[in-house]
Amino acid sequence: MKKLAPLFISGLILISAAACQDPSKTSESAPDTVNQNPASPAAQTTQEAKEDAQSELRRRQLNQDIRAREERNNTTGGDADRAESDLASEVRSKLEANIPDGQITVAADDKGTVTVNGTVKNQDQLNKIQPLAQEIKGVKSVVNKAVVAPAQQ
Repeated sequence: MKKLAPLFISGLILISAAACQDPSKTSESAPDTVNQNPASPAAQTTQEAKEDAQSELRRRQLNQDIRAREERNNTTGGDADRAESDLASEVRSKLEANIPDGQITVAADDKGTVTVNGTVKNQDQLNKIQPLAQEIKGVKSVVNKAVVAPAQQ
């Protein structure tokens, strides 16, 4: 045992020395992105992404996702008492799918009350908020604090 201890310690020192040969990177060698202005995406790319997010196909996908969640909830025996985050997420998806260009936030409480804040482009979109939110299982009431405001560009 006395002969193995020095062998073990010398092996440990040898491995440690070898590991120190590759110095770790420090802030001195890190890239400096604070003072550099990273290239912003091209205006065309940004516009294409915006159009894709508001396309009819995207709206259909969001509505299908909502239906699938509802079916899954019904199949698993779930009831109308939903987690606040699930309820808010489903309402937000429903509104995003059916109210393009809206700047909307959604919050829900444990009693099934959904509060919608933000802006929409016109009165028709504002009028759609409550009926669309009511379509989601678990929504007991809707507090609509959204306002009509022209889209900012």
